[in-house]
Amino acid sequence: MKKTKALRSGKDRIRYTVAFEASLMAILIPAGALFFGKGVIEIGLLGAILVVKAMAIGLLYNCIFDWLEAGTGRVSSDRPTHLRILHAAGFELSLVTTSLPILCWWLQLSVLEALTIDLAVTSFVVVYTYVFTLAYDRLFPVAPLPVQLGST
Repeated sequence: MKKTKALRSGKDRIRYTVAFEASLMAILIPAGALFFGKGVIEIGLLGAILVVKAMAIGLLYNCIFDWLEAGTGRVSSDRPTHLRILHAAGFELSLVTTSLPILCWWLQLSVLEALTIDLAVTSFVVVYTYVFTLAYDRLFPVAPLPVQLGST
């Protein structure tokens, strides 16, 4: 018997990523400009660099996480709360470790200053990720077009 699992399409993953990053930047860029006393353009450029990095990491991370989860027989839009929390926290941890060098250089911060700021922003983003992904899953549930994973 062949098992099939419904997974998000490539277009759906791109829609999710673009919508997530655009809405998050609409919040963080004005807040960052105000906090650092810098121009919206300067913080916006930093945001663009971080967004491109986050989108690349996010596409890979979400694909791997969903693929592993599909192996258990569950689709991502049916993910229980504890796995949503694990998903969001793991993603943010991957972003923090790759953002620190960029923040130190761009904003001329020490590693400790950059880490403190990044953890504060990350705390917000973890909650935002949970809420955004839950809303996205309700608006765009996984389409019932299964992908064959193999036979058992």
